[in-house]
Amino acid sequence: MPIYVTYLNGLDVAELKLTDDEILAAIESSLAAQGRGTTVIEPRMHLMPDPKVHGHFNVLRGSIGAPINLAGVKIVGDYVDNYKHGLPSEMAILNLFDPATGMPRAMLDATSITEMRTGAVTALGAKYLARKGSKVLGHIGARGTAYWNVRLLDKLFGFDEIRVHSRRKESRDAFAAELSRDLGKPVRALDNWEDTVKGADIVVEASRLMQPEPLLKTAWIKPGAFVVPYGTMSAVELSLTDIMSKMVVDDWGQCKAGQFGSLRAHVEAGKLSEKTLHAELGQIVAGLKPGRERDDETILFWHRGLSLSDIALGHALLEKSARTGIGQKLRFA
Repeated sequence: MPIYVTYLNGLDVAELKLTDDEILAAIESSLAAQGRGTTVIEPRMHLMPDPKVHGHFNVLRGSIGAPINLAGVKIVGDYVDNYKHGLPSEMAILNLFDPATGMPRAMLDATSITEMRTGAVTALGAKYLARKGSKVLGHIGARGTAYWNVRLLDKLFGFDEIRVHSRRKESRDAFAAELSRDLGKPVRALDNWEDTVKGADIVVEASRLMQPEPLLKTAWIKPGAFVVPYGTMSAVELSLTDIMSKMVVDDWGQCKAGQFGSLRAHVEAGKLSEKTLHAELGQIVAGLKPGRERDDETILFWHRGLSLSDIALGHALLEKSARTGIGQKLRFA
């Protein structure tokens, strides 16, 4: 019997035009499934082909039960110097399989999936953990995922003020201009971390550092703020966790292992541990643990990136592809 796979390239994914609501719904359902225990998450793996090159591959693996019923493996390259060659810093491929038979189901360009799902996890973290009246966003970083962080956060909160910062002036100015155009409101591009972060209700740190450097000072965090640090290399002080009322992660198994991550030093120092961890976000989405309970809580959310999010968005794209006829069917065997 012939075996076919659905192939969605980057042009197909763009043409399918997942809406903000479709993205958020897909990711929220996968988080709830994780909270209910109907998923499998394998710890992410890193491949660094050449230590002299500022780049590595992340390999994410997992599966989601009914009604999605898919297993998936995503490989994403993270090469911070690619802008010098006119190339994107992140490119990704997602392979999806039938978990009951092992048969391949689909191959997708997952570059935009990675960006959309990361922004959705940030935004959904804020939905459950930020103050409802949050009106000022401070965002560090202009990487691919940054656009969706800001877009989906603004979808949920309708900010009065959005501040963005990136190391390179041309990068932050272009980022602010793109957001301002798409969101229909002013977005301020600032030339330093302090003015971007200080007094913000929601702080997202998505920097691209070559090595750990504590550029985000704990003293700048407003009491009652919601803070999301997820740069590959840590940009926060060791004291950041000391001011937190609650600390939440996407998956503790991934956060406690591996060599990279914004709070790696905090895990190694015992400041973030199973004892100090409040919950995984999926447990909160599934209603098993509380999210924010008071306006004066200062809450931290660290997400490393879940294979489940990629699988859920891949599934949403496959469903829309079947309805619209966009994409290709390729003979596999």
